[in-house]
Amino acid sequence: MEALERHERQEMAHHHGQGKKDHAEEHHGGGHTKRIAVLIMVLAALLALCEVGAKSSQNAYLAKHIEASNLWAFFQAKTIRMTVMRTAAEDMEVRPKESAELQAAIDRKIKKFLDTAIRYDDEPETGEGRKQLAARAKAAEEARDLSHAKLHMFEYGSAAYQLAIVLASAAVITGIMALAWVGGVLGGVGAIFAALGAFAPTFLHL
Repeated sequence: MEALERHERQEMAHHHGQGKKDHAEEHHGGGHTKRIAVLIMVLAALLALCEVGAKSSQNAYLAKHIEASNLWAFFQAKTIRMTVMRTAAEDMEVRPKESAELQAAIDRKIKKFLDTAIRYDDEPETGEGRKQLAARAKAAEEARDLSHAKLHMFEYGSAAYQLAIVLASAAVITGIMALAWVGGVLGGVGAIFAALGAFAPTFLHL
C-alpha cells in the first residue's frame, strides 16, 4: 500500500514538473512571436513610407521628362524660326540693288529679320531664347535623371522590405528564428536603400 502511494506521488510530481516545463516553453515561444510581430509591423510601416517615396519620385520623373521634351520642342521651333529669318535676310541681301528709297526699305527689312533671328537665339528677358531654352531643358533633364535614380533606390528598398516581411512571417509559422534574423537583416538593407533614395540617390551610380 505504501509503495502504491509512493508511486502515485512520484507520478504527480513528474506531471507537475512537466507542466511547468511546457508552460515555460510556451511562454518563451510566445515572447519570440511577439517580438517577430513587432518586427513585421515596423517593416510594414517602413515599406509604406518607401512606397510613398517611390510614387513621389515616379511622378516627379514623369513631370520633368515631359517638361524637358516640351522645352526641346520649343527649342527646335525657335531654331526653325531663326533659320527662316536669317535665310530671308540673306536672300534679300544678294538681290540686285534697287533705287535708294527702295533699297533703304529693303535694308530696314533685312535688319528687322536679323534682329528677330538674334532675339530667337538669345532672349534673357523672357527666358525663351534658344540659349535659355536649352539651359532650362538640360536642368529639367538633370532633375528627371535624379528622380529616376531616387525611384530605383526606393524600389530596391521596397523589395528588401517585402522579402523581410515574408521571412519574418515564415518564422512565426515555422518557429525557425533564423528566418526572423535574416528578415531583420533584409530590413536593414531596405532602410539603407530608402535612405539613399531620400538623401544620396546617385551614390551607387558613381
